[in-house]
Amino acid sequence: QVQLVEDGGQSVQAGGSLRLSCAASGRTFRSYAMGWFRQAPGKEREFVAGISSNGGTTYYADSVKGRFTISRDNAKNTVYLQMNSLKPEDTAVYYCAAKLQPTRASYDYWGQGTQVTVSS
Repeated sequence: QVQLVEDGGQSVQAGGSLRLSCAASGRTFRSYAMGWFRQAPGKEREFVAGISSNGGTTYYADSVKGRFTISRDNAKNTVYLQMNSLKPEDTAVYYCAAKLQPTRASYDYWGQGTQVTVSS
């Protein structure tokens, strides 16, 4: 079992930056691939960024490529999402997720989410 708790969401103006963090419980964090997703009002949840268990591979949705950076610190059981050049369309609840099998599309564990609001 892995429990995930997101933090760092807040209101910010367009062009600003935020760093989200996701703290994981358990001593097996380093075994999990991690991802960030988001869900805007009235829309389906969408993938934002992912990172392999050792941090060596990262991948991003086209909509955030070049603006967002995912990273992890396995010593701190934490994954981060640095978000720069924020746009109003980035407004959403952001969720982190964990999966044990990196080749699977679906994730096994989810956090409760943190709200990011970007005003123009």
